Amino acid sequence: MKRTIISAALIATSIFGSTAAFANEPVWDANRVQLISEKLGEGVYAYYPSDAKELENKGLPVATSGGFIVGEKGVMIIDTMLNERLNKQVQDMVKTEAGKPIVYAVNTSFHGDHSYGNMYLPKETKIIQHQVTQNYIDTHFEHDTQFMMQNFGKGRGIEDITPTDADILISTGGSITVDLGGKLVDIMDFGFAQTGGDLFVWEAESKTMWTGNPIITVKPSLPWLLDGHLLETLDSLKKVRAFLPDDANVVPGHGSPMTSADIQWHIDYLEAVKTQVQVAIDDGLTLKETVAKVQLPEFTGYALRDWVHPALNVPAAYRDLSAK
Repeated sequence: MKRTIISAALIATSIFGSTAAFANEPVWDANRVQLISEKLGEGVYAYYPSDAKELENKGLPVATSGGFIVGEKGVMIIDTMLNERLNKQVQDMVKTEAGKPIVYAVNTSFHGDHSYGNMYLPKETKIIQHQVTQNYIDTHFEHDTQFMMQNFGKGRGIEDITPTDADILISTGGSITVDLGGKLVDIMDFGFAQTGGDLFVWEAESKTMWTGNPIITVKPSLPWLLDGHLLETLDSLKKVRAFLPDDANVVPGHGSPMTSADIQWHIDYLEAVKTQVQVAIDDGLTLKETVAKVQLPEFTGYALRDWVHPALNVPAAYRDLSAK
């Protein structure tokens, strides 16, 4: 599993590096992002950047999203953000809306913009992570902070981050239920979804799920096959879609709340990639020829498409399907 994580990080470094070089600026600026909260049910909130809806409608990158759930015993935060500034915004929201202690914090993945804020949590807060996330932090934290500074810029507080151990670990394929007092929260691993160790958070009363990065945001954004597992990712997203009721709230990793039906766009895209790449392989095409052939013009509009699709997703699918 550690070998898988290393591969994903190196691929991400290459991809983000080329994107940052092209744009000559951070994907989004953590010194400027302003978070807002949205109530999705009694004691259930999403938080996301104030410009999220405007950006996602244009297919542009959006800063990290998350949320918090309030029970009688206290509050659970889902994702702790990239730096102290953003983590403080989240804690201020909790103070305003709940006025109760933060008893749990969940990291949906090992990515720094979802977990670096752990070090700024109250000492009594118990951190919940996947075992894969903890393994990554234990072995590649310095590499990860360098990667994050390369792509999100220096002077954004990343230099100050130190690793924070989790208190509760979820194993591969595992799940736990946390009782916040009148609020039961399920934290689940549906299988490999983006980089390994992805956790999904479900609050049944409000029918709300936080997906983390496997779902970036609404269309036209596309999934990122960071570690090449097309078949596993597609299977996991289908499981998530089948799990959710039609009227569920879905809080993606980088956008405003969406519906369960919105996930179908991501599934349909991966199905189309699978079908066309398999045809190319059956026809004996090389990887380069396959990238040139599999265009999928019906899935356009995402600002990062010109590298996510040809430079990441099609090659990843080619390797995955060729290894069957």
